[in-house]
Amino acid sequence: MEKMSGLSHLFMTIFLHSFATFMVIPAITDVTMAALCPGQDECSIAIYTSGLQHAIIGLGSLVMMPLIGNLSDKYGRKALLTVPVTLAIIPLAILAYSRSRNFFYAYYILKILTAMFCEGSVHCLSLAYVADNVPEGRRASAFGILSGIGSCAFVCGTLSTRFLSTASTFQVATAMAMLAAVYMRVFLPDSTVNDSLSTPIMSEGKLKGTVNQDEESDKKVQIFKTMPSIEDMLALLKTSLTFSQAAIVSFFGNLADVGLHASLLYYLKARFHFNKNQFADLMVITGVAGTVSQLLLMPILVPILGEEKLLAIGLFFNCAHMIVYSIAWSFWVPYAAAMFSLAYVFSQPCIRSIVSKQVGPCEQGKAQGFISGIGSFANVASPLVFSPLTALFLSDTAPFYFPGFSIMCVGFASMIAFVQSLMIRAVPPISSRRVGDLH
Repeated sequence: MEKMSGLSHLFMTIFLHSFATFMVIPAITDVTMAALCPGQDECSIAIYTSGLQHAIIGLGSLVMMPLIGNLSDKYGRKALLTVPVTLAIIPLAILAYSRSRNFFYAYYILKILTAMFCEGSVHCLSLAYVADNVPEGRRASAFGILSGIGSCAFVCGTLSTRFLSTASTFQVATAMAMLAAVYMRVFLPDSTVNDSLSTPIMSEGKLKGTVNQDEESDKKVQIFKTMPSIEDMLALLKTSLTFSQAAIVSFFGNLADVGLHASLLYYLKARFHFNKNQFADLMVITGVAGTVSQLLLMPILVPILGEEKLLAIGLFFNCAHMIVYSIAWSFWVPYAAAMFSLAYVFSQPCIRSIVSKQVGPCEQGKAQGFISGIGSFANVASPLVFSPLTALFLSDTAPFYFPGFSIMCVGFASMIAFVQSLMIRAVPPISSRRVGDLH
């Protein structure tokens, strides 16, 4: 009962945090364009600036995600979760105060610095928390519910943006982010696999300054040892063929998703003159379809089809909807493509569930952090490839007329993930052994 109570508080924390994060997405493109290219619908500077931001954040996350996962195995999920949930407030507060060019630059820099730690870490730690408290047989459904909570927050956040001014959007987002941090600290119980493996960072001794120097020095050494090495990464990849295949699928899937997110809004603004309200409408459709699918369909389909088949189905529809976006011939086509989220939302919960079954209970943070790190590596590569391609084919100097060419290339990356997913076969889970014991 206590574990289920912990999950309910986790779900509420994720909802509040995701609500704040998602509700600014429809507005940030217009804010960026207004700050860098006032009065224009197509701006290469804005595309390059956003792409560079995504790449730098991805590079920082590449280093931070495995470290955060390892630290959470030792010090507990709640202590590590506090940091990104709190840091996420800062950039939102800046744009809540003003969206002028100087404040936009301040937001841009602080967003990069905070997102290096925040980007993906909340999701990674939440997955590890769920894995701590849910049996292996029910994890795929639990991960689906967690993703469904995120999709529900996505719907509520973007729907709110549809009816708020830009200034009010960032003010409400800041308030919700603060509420998420306070709620988590007050209500969320910590989650540890084994009491002997947990050394609380925010212990009373530390808060009172009573820890002596020798103990503090030992703890610093222990923290340093939790930093993942190349050997740790290779050990995880060698744990099973399934884990290695999942890592490949995760890389190309994230490569495609980040490329789409970095390019799509600028493409739609240049192609069909979309603004904040149209972006919000599109995201609401995507979110509603995804929420229904994850909360209602996925718990039914997982026991019937299994995570491996459902992963392949999700990646197939992910590829298909990207290709439809790329060849959109009218303003209504993107809305139709958004309905594909009924199926493509299956992929992330399934890949995380597959990964969680390939390591022992004391390795969940490390495994989820490693997969998040793989995704962060894709976050670095994707904007560097697809942002220049988007800027080129939306400009007057494109080698041929195909505004959605970069989106089509993103679809091809998703197709690689789909093909690789077809090779994943179900294997018995590793439920009681640490990765290190296998070598």
